[in-house]
Amino acid sequence: MIVGVPKEIKDNEYRVALVPAGAETLVESGHTVLVERDAGQGTGITDKEYIEAGAVIVPDSHTVFRDADLIVKVKEPLPEEYTLLKHGQVVFTYFHFAASEQLTRAMVESGAVCVAYETIQLPDGTLPLLTPMSEVAGRMAIQEGAKFLEIPMEGRGILLAGVPGVPPANVVILGGGVVGANAAKIAAGFGANVYILDINLERLRYLDDIMPANVTTIFSNRLNISRLLRDADLVIGGVLRRGAKAPVLVTREMLKSMKRGAVVVDVAVDQGGCFETTRPTTHSQPTYIEEGVVHYCVANMPGAVAGTSTYALTNETLHYLRMLANKGWKQAMLDNVPLRMGLNIAHGQVCFQDIAEQYNLPYTPVDELLR
Repeated sequence: MIVGVPKEIKDNEYRVALVPAGAETLVESGHTVLVERDAGQGTGITDKEYIEAGAVIVPDSHTVFRDADLIVKVKEPLPEEYTLLKHGQVVFTYFHFAASEQLTRAMVESGAVCVAYETIQLPDGTLPLLTPMSEVAGRMAIQEGAKFLEIPMEGRGILLAGVPGVPPANVVILGGGVVGANAAKIAAGFGANVYILDINLERLRYLDDIMPANVTTIFSNRLNISRLLRDADLVIGGVLRRGAKAPVLVTREMLKSMKRGAVVVDVAVDQGGCFETTRPTTHSQPTYIEEGVVHYCVANMPGAVAGTSTYALTNETLHYLRMLANKGWKQAMLDNVPLRMGLNIAHGQVCFQDIAEQYNLPYTPVDELLR
C-alpha cells in the first residue's frame, strides 16, 4: 500500500502525522511511504531523516493525495484539500466532525473513508488516540491561561500562585477526564485554588484521592457551576462526549457574572465548545473578549508544542496505522473492534450515529459497510 503524509496546513500547526521510525516500520512491512517536502520541519525532523528511514520525499501535497491509498494526517482536511481527496481513499486523522457541518458534508461528497482518531475506543472506554493530545492540551490550558491573565494580554493581572500575603487565583475546571485531571495537576502545582467539576461521582472520588489538598472536587450542576464562576479567575472547559458535540455548560448569562478580565480556555472547542460564547480561534489570533471575559479557544492547541505532541501522538497512532496498511481498512476493522469504532464516514455514508443526527444525514451502521 502507498501511505501518504502531507504537510499540515492549519494555522500554526507544526505537528506531523508520522515520524521516521514509523516510516521505517511501514517500509519494512512492504509499504511505500510518501512524505511531502518539509512535512516534519515544525517538529525538527528533516527530509534526510525520512529518506534514511526509507520514505520517498515528494514536492507537494497534490502528489501525496494523488498517489496515496492511505492518507495519515494530524488535523482534519481543510477546504483547499477537499478536492484532492479520492473516492475510496482512506484518511486517518482527527476529524472532529461535530464541530463542522461543512467538513462533514465535504467528506460525504468525497467518497473517502474517514477514520477518526478521536472515536477509536478500547473496551474499557479509553480513547487511546485522544488521550495523549488531551494530556498535552490539559497541561497547556493552564500555561496559556496563566499567560492571558496578564494585563498586557487583557487579563485581570492575576498571578496563579499568588505571593505571601496575597491569595492565589481560583481555577475552575469543567470535566474531570484526561484534560481536566492534567489541567488540575498543573494548576495545583502553581499553587492555585483548584475546583474540578464532574457528574461522575466515582471519577470525583478517584481525583479526590490522588490530587493535592488545594484541589477540591465538586459535583457538576448548573447551580454549582454558576456559583464557582463568580469567583473564578481562570476556567478550563474539558468536557467530552465521544465524537459528538460538547454540551454547553456555561451560558452567556452565566458568563456575565464573571470578573472582568477573567480567562476561559475551552479545550472542548474541537467538539463545538462547552461555553455558549465559544468560537474557534487560531494560534495567530488566539483570543477574543465576550462579556468582559478573555476567551482562548484555539482548536489545535498541541500544535504549538509539536516537539512533544508529535511523538506523543505517533506513539499511539502507529499501531492502528499498521493495521490499516497491512490489512486494508475493511479487514482491519473486522479484526479490531476499537479501530472499527473510528470509522465515521465511508463511500458517502455516515456511520457515526450522533453525527448523522446532528446534521440530519442518513445513518448507515458500520456493520453494513463491512459486509
